[in-house]
Formats: sequence, C-alpha cells, structure tokens
Amino acid sequence: MSRTKSSLKNLLAAAIGQALGIIISMASRVVFLDILSEEYLGLSGLFSNILTVFSLAELGVGQAMNFSLYKPLAEKNIPRIKSLMHLYKKAYITIGCLIAVIGIAFTPFYRVFMDNVPDIPMLTAIYWLFTLNTALSYFFSYKRALIICDEKRYIATVYRYGFYFFLNVIQMILLIITRNYILYLTAQVIFTLAENIAVSRKADIMYPYLKEKNIEKIPHETLTEIKKNISAMFMHKIGGMVVMSTDNLILSRFVGLAAVGLYSNYFLITDALNKVISQIFNSVVAGVGNLHADRTEQGSGKLQSTFNKIFFLNFWIYGFCACCLWVLFNPFISLWLRESLCFDDFTVLIIVINFYLTGMRKTTLMFREATGAFYYDRWKPIIESLINIIASVFLAKRLGVSGVFLGTIISTVAACLWVEPYVLYKYIFKKSVKEYFGKFAVYTAASLLACAAASAVSGMITLPNTLAAFILKALVCVLIPNLIFLALFFKSENFAYFLGLVKKLFGSFLGKMFGKH
Repeated sequence: MSRTKSSLKNLLAAAIGQALGIIISMASRVVFLDILSEEYLGLSGLFSNILTVFSLAELGVGQAMNFSLYKPLAEKNIPRIKSLMHLYKKAYITIGCLIAVIGIAFTPFYRVFMDNVPDIPMLTAIYWLFTLNTALSYFFSYKRALIICDEKRYIATVYRYGFYFFLNVIQMILLIITRNYILYLTAQVIFTLAENIAVSRKADIMYPYLKEKNIEKIPHETLTEIKKNISAMFMHKIGGMVVMSTDNLILSRFVGLAAVGLYSNYFLITDALNKVISQIFNSVVAGVGNLHADRTEQGSGKLQSTFNKIFFLNFWIYGFCACCLWVLFNPFISLWLRESLCFDDFTVLIIVINFYLTGMRKTTLMFREATGAFYYDRWKPIIESLINIIASVFLAKRLGVSGVFLGTIISTVAACLWVEPYVLYKYIFKKSVKEYFGKFAVYTAASLLACAAASAVSGMITLPNTLAAFILKALVCVLIPNLIFLALFFKSENFAYFLGLVKKLFGSFLGKMFGKH
C-alpha cells in the first residue's frame, strides 16, 4: 500500500500540473500564431528535432543510472547512493558540454534540412538558443533522478510545471509587447537553468548526505552492469530518436516547412495527451523498480500480476483517447485555430493509429525500464530505425504528410509490437508471450469497436462546426467508448481491482472529510 500511496500522490500532482500545462500551452499557441507566422512554428519543430538527435550524446545514461538507484534506495545504502550520484553528476556535465559543442559545430549544416529557407531574421542566433537550452537542461539536473527513483516524483513535478506555467506566461507577455522571437527563446533558456538549480537545491535539503565529500569507489561489478545497460540504452535511444524525432526532418525536407508547422498543432495535442498519460506510468515506475529490487517480495507472479493490471489500464486509456482523437481532432483544430490548418481524414486516421500503437507499448517499456531489461532487445531499435527511415522517406515522396507517419506505423509493427513483450516475458516473467498477444488482440478489437460506434453516432450530429456541436460530439466520445469497455470487461479481475481501489480511496476521502479515522 505504501507503493500505491506514493504512486497515487505522484499521479495527483502530475494530473494537476499537466492540466495547467495543457491550458497554458493552448493559450500560448494562440498568441504565438497571432503574432508570428506559421514558419516560426515549423522552425521550432525542426530545431527541436535536430537537437533531439544531438541528445544521443546522453547515451541512455539517465535510464541506466535510474535503474542502478532502485536497489540501494530499497536497501537504504547511502554510501552507494552517494557514489552513484557523484558518477551521475560527472556524466551529465560531460553530456551537456558535448551537446553544446556538437550543436555549435553543426551550425553550417542545419539549412540542409529546409526545403526552402524561410525569410526569418537571425536564423543562426535562433538555432544557437535552441542548442544552449538543450545543453543547459543537463546541468544541475542529475539530482532530480534521485527524487524520482525514491518514489517522490510529485516533488519534481511541482517544480517542472510551476516553472513551465510561468515560462509560458512570460513568453506570451514578451511576444505581445515586443513581437521578438529571440527574447521568447531567451526566456526559455533562463527558465530551464533556473528550474534545474531549484530542483538541485531541494534535493540537497531532502538528502543532506549529497553534500558530503567522502565518496566511496563504485564496485567493479556495479560499474560493469551500468556500462552494459548504458550501451544497450544507447541503441534504444537511437531507435527512439529516429522514430520520434526524424518525422519533422523528413516532413521539412520532402514536404515543406509549412507542413511541419501544420503537423505541430496536431502534435501539440497528442504530445499533451501522451504527457498526461505518461504521468500515470511515471508515477508507478519507481514502485515497480522497488518491487523488482526487493528480493523479499520479488517473484515473477506478483510482478506479472502488476503488469497485467497496468496493461489493462493502458488499453482503457489509449483506446478511449484514440476514439476521442478520431472524432474530435479536426473539429477541435477548426474551433481552436482555423479550418485551413486541418489535415484530411486519411492523414488524421494515420496519426491516430500511430498514437494508439505507440501508446499500447507504454506498459512493456515501463517494465523494461523498471526491471533493467535493456540489454536483451538492444538490436531491435537499429532494425526499427532502418525500417522507419526507408519507409517514411519512400512514402513521404508519394503520399506526403500521411506517408511519413505510415512509415512509423510500419516500423512499429515490424520491430516493436512483438519484440518488446517477447523479451519481457522470456527474461523477466519467464513465461510464454502468447498470453500478452491474446490480451493485445482483445483490447485492440474492443478499441476498434468503440471507435466505430463513437464515429457512427457522432456522424448523426449534423450541426455546423460550432462549440455546441463539438460539445455534443465530445459527450458521445466520453460515453460510448467507456460504456462499451464497461460492458466487455466489468466482470474481469483487472476491472475489479481498479474498482476496489477507487472505492477504497473514495471511502478514505469521505472518512477524512467527516472526521472518521
């Protein structure tokens, strides 16, 4: 229950923070498009993706080091924690400097990724500010990992979204008053550094032993394991970078910078949803890591039971969100911005399928991170990357925007959807993966049924695209998928678990409200 309470506390903080983050992001995007052109939006997406590629210099150190912290935290082994944090500090300072050097060295080449160079002043200065912001994000940030791995992610979340909210407010004010994109980006650099310093100081207060100078040498076997995990995570980082960060590069090169700006509006929504949902998984990953590290509680049965529960929740959330996106994507874009910024239905369908398939991997990837199973599928991301680049470039030339994301779907199906669960079941659960694929098929069939039903019913709403029509369609999306999922799974063990958890939390809340203990 202590793990459950920590996870719920992390989740509550994340839900509130993400809600505020989405609201301020939407407002900021409206101000941005009103004052600056769509090309600035495309430029932001392009430079962000270029710097994400350079972040390969991180080598997967973060996840590998996080895994190495679970066991000493569970055992309260302070000397080992101090040694690991000292190593973490040196690694992240080196990475930040390396990214800065690589980014600046790349200055003569960034225009290669532009189909047409936009008429935007001080392009190189803008690129350097993006580089500086990415490099500075690694300084003073290593202590955040200790807070998160200690099942106190909610503290890091408060700092993250607090700074993010005020950054967006300041950026909107700067744009309204000055209309200056350089000042807009400068504020981002300042807030990135300020947030990392603030989190670092909070960690020093929470863990005063971090200031102690007597650092023990890390045992050879621990270093060997860390290096092994880092080498594996580096290959996973390559795969993730190619699949998630080259879409804008391919769009910019083969379709045009305007298409990058157009897609960024859809990406803002799917990214916001993914961040909200990721908070659920992030809030429990430390608990799973702690469970796996605690030898007195460890056992593939308990671990797999936890996996099944989270995978069920994973399906319900992403199945529901996919229905909402398919029905509401273009109506929302039309109301929020304007109809001319909408993609055709086929492109929207491809984006939604990509969102769903990527989302359904969350549980497997989270367990891989928590259990340290990075090494076993280390070659998978290389194959995934090759398939993605070849398919996306080939299809982008023929289908345009939809071809880029269809290429991503092809690489996901060919290299991820079966390899990741196979590795987890074979090496961690030590069972056949057939059970997983059976569940995946049932969950996907239920999601397709829900999407078809929601789409059919919302299609009966023939009102013009007004706020009233959007609200009616949104109500359809809220009711129909959840009612279908409820009808199909209300007798399942996983549904009973979450229903019991909700009842327990609600009862506890009422008890506290009315003074019952």
